[in-house]
Amino acid sequence: MDDHDDHDDEHVHDGAAEEEEGPRSKNDFYYTDNIELTTVGIDVGSSTSHLMFSHLHLQRLGQFLSSRYVVVERRVLHRSPILITPYRSDYTIDADRLQRFIHDAYAEADLKPEDVDSGALILTGEAIKRHNAREIADLFASEAGKFVCASAGHNLEALLAAQGSGAVAASRDPAQTVLNIDVGGGTCKFAVCHNGEVVETAATNVGGRLIAMDDDGRVNRIEEAARWIADDLGVKLEIGEAVAEEGLQRIVDAMADALLDVVLHRQGSALSQKLILTAPLVSTAPVDMVLFSGGVSEYLYGQETKTFGDIAPMLAEAVKSRMTADGMPAFGRPPMERIRATVIGASQFTVQVSGNTISISQPAILPIRNLQVLYPQLPDREEIEPEELSSAIQKSFERFDLEEGDIPVALGIGWSGMPRYPLLRNLAQGITDGIPKSLKAGLPLVMVFSNDCGKLVGDIMREEMGITSEVVSIDNIYLKEFDYIDIGEIIYPANVVPVVVKSLVFPEIAKPDAQMLDR
Repeated sequence: MDDHDDHDDEHVHDGAAEEEEGPRSKNDFYYTDNIELTTVGIDVGSSTSHLMFSHLHLQRLGQFLSSRYVVVERRVLHRSPILITPYRSDYTIDADRLQRFIHDAYAEADLKPEDVDSGALILTGEAIKRHNAREIADLFASEAGKFVCASAGHNLEALLAAQGSGAVAASRDPAQTVLNIDVGGGTCKFAVCHNGEVVETAATNVGGRLIAMDDDGRVNRIEEAARWIADDLGVKLEIGEAVAEEGLQRIVDAMADALLDVVLHRQGSALSQKLILTAPLVSTAPVDMVLFSGGVSEYLYGQETKTFGDIAPMLAEAVKSRMTADGMPAFGRPPMERIRATVIGASQFTVQVSGNTISISQPAILPIRNLQVLYPQLPDREEIEPEELSSAIQKSFERFDLEEGDIPVALGIGWSGMPRYPLLRNLAQGITDGIPKSLKAGLPLVMVFSNDCGKLVGDIMREEMGITSEVVSIDNIYLKEFDYIDIGEIIYPANVVPVVVKSLVFPEIAKPDAQMLDR
């Protein structure tokens, strides 16, 4: 490898030379190995919407040994008020009211959109089912900050809530198993955490605002899951009419039973099985602690007594009585965050940073948003032949019913071999052979490696193989299939890029699933 040692010595992308000319200040050296970001999390949920602004301090693991950055400090800058998520009677979210609310939150935080480096907009629960959910996401992705993105999905929300509630941290010290149960307005998410990691997630269609009523007790909103339960129980539930207290209690009890069926690994009734949104929990490890988050948790921990025209207080009481009766280790320790758990998770835990071993042909191409990740399945060995990699890439396109060359994608390469030139050259050749139509169409070539070889492979492609497409080759980012990513602008003088890894789920809805009072 003597003839190619220069590849290992270059750790600055093209375009950074101007930034590095002349004497460097003490602050320049600090910001080479330290990154400070202002982030925002925006949670548009079934019941409530709110924002949280945070400060993140990331630090490089080793000045000469690694280009991976880790978060060493998280600090909340501002919590917005909580808004009851505004819906129109035509089954859409009121975008204008949300936009005003977010604008006001920025003003209260004394921040402008351009002050925000990164973040995530999370549409969760029933909110994601609205017909204009994608439009809401696109609107705020462009207006709420230069790197705010749209993200949703039951498993991702469960993970974020477990981070924000403190369940992940509680499972680390001491090492134990902590179950986080995030009970929101439309769905309930579960995350099993052990020794500082989320090892399993699940979700069911149980929430405190599946039924809402006006000040006179007449029903003005019925979500589809609530209709299933009412029909199964034979309870009369009609828009514009009051529902008998006994019938409402039966509905709430069925919801609480469905929640406990997931927690206790019970098969449950046919109704419980219909309500579950993901695969059920399967871990049999004894649970040492249960934490609750989400809007209903405010009632579970006695922090809220006011009612908001929904069934959240009743659901909290039904869940609490069952957890106590079953001897679950709950309510002994409060969570770090309750209703705000998901939003703090969004603002503080969605960001990864690709280190300074990156190759970016044209910095102006960034930011790039909403790239679907394709993760070629490679053999578990160091030497990968070009034809093996190109075939794996083609198969990954086929798995997602994508036509190679139609749209830009991010290739997630989970290769952990040593950065020797012959091995890297094989990777570069296999990737280019696997995307001939994309290169012919001039689509940007985006590669995301799990180890420190992003710059080396990118440089081989551009300097030796004559690739003329724009190349974005980054590393130290951990991806999987079904992920989407946003890659932000380069942060100087560290010469790194922030990356938000997310799961986008916008189901196509042919008809409204909820009934709402037409006003």
